[in-house]
Amino acid sequence: MKYLVVILFLFATITTFAQNHQEKPIVQFSGVVHNADSTNIIVPYVSVTNTSSHSAVTQTNYKGYFSFVAHEQDTIRFTCIGYAPFTVVIPANLAAKSYTTQVNLKATIINLPTFHIFPWATIDEFKKDFLAIKLADDDLEIARKNISRTSMVAMSNVLPRNAQEIQSANAQAMHTTILNSHSLTPNPLLNPLAWGSLIKSISDGDSK
Repeated sequence: MKYLVVILFLFATITTFAQNHQEKPIVQFSGVVHNADSTNIIVPYVSVTNTSSHSAVTQTNYKGYFSFVAHEQDTIRFTCIGYAPFTVVIPANLAAKSYTTQVNLKATIINLPTFHIFPWATIDEFKKDFLAIKLADDDLEIARKNISRTSMVAMSNVLPRNAQEIQSANAQAMHTTILNSHSLTPNPLLNPLAWGSLIKSISDGDSK
């Protein structure tokens, strides 16, 4: 007996639902989804749900266009990520068997909480790296290292001569040439002092 009552109740419910939908005329519901802030911007791939017809879901195409069959007075819900939901109710007593509308979705801004990413898995690793950190030199220490004797000698060995140094060397060579133009240039091979210095260097093991 209980099963019979349940079956009769379900049959009555389905019959009532079918009659309600039969009473509502069928229409072709079409339209285009735009951005509410600028009607020139089309919103593609929007989910369109008919909440009055078992939540039937369809989707707009890449141009924001949609078209499907619905009933008058059906509630249509438009949802898309980044936009607020929008609901459209199809009017009743339409002269034509179609209804076209433009849907304008309002963009929503969601402020996410701030979070920080650290390269340390644990606090102990952070403490270890923090204690082993080497602070960079300040401007005064950098300048002090740049003018140290070691730095100056190293730079003098690798840096080429500038124009002023070349000009000074040429001028000194020309001056020496002019001074010795009317005299014999001394030959170091005939200088006994030079030979003595050479022999002493060889005996001392100086390869230079």
